[in-house]
Amino acid sequence: MDTLVATAPTTSVPAALRKLYFLRFAFAAGWAALLFATSSALSPLSATLLVVYPLFDVACAVVDVRSAKANGGPVRGLYTNIALSALTGIGLAVAATSGIPAVLRVWGVWAVTAGIVQLLVGAVRRRLGGQWPMIASGAISTLAGASFFAQAGKADATLGSLAGYAFLGGVFFLVSALRLGRAAKGA
Repeated sequence: MDTLVATAPTTSVPAALRKLYFLRFAFAAGWAALLFATSSALSPLSATLLVVYPLFDVACAVVDVRSAKANGGPVRGLYTNIALSALTGIGLAVAATSGIPAVLRVWGVWAVTAGIVQLLVGAVRRRLGGQWPMIASGAISTLAGASFFAQAGKADATLGSLAGYAFLGGVFFLVSALRLGRAAKGA
């Protein structure tokens, strides 16, 4: 459940966001399936998947920055997301050497902070349409992040909850993309 920045309400911005949201859904669904299949242990494959997810978020944010700049929109919130996700990628690479509880803690910090940013960005972007799922996703991400901390303290901690989290985040991107399509037809 990742964040994007507020952009100017031009006709190309919702279309660009819609394409980006569909891509994010597809990536999240595939990534979640792969992580869930390897979630019982921290293997080289699952560690790689963990690092790839926030780096994909960085790439999506960079694409969104370019779109926002081309349409005269503000990009400050997106730069916050880029920094958070890049730091998370590094943090997950380090945490993966310490075990699943460390990974859950790093992911939890990211989920809380990125969730807050996503909630705020969705609120700013709501005039574009299709942003209520992003607002809800940001709020849920913040709560989920706290639950990852609780899970990290348990003896049977697995990465499965991260796969579920990513898939749910992807579903919110899908719903938002569909709502953006409806908003464009109604305009």
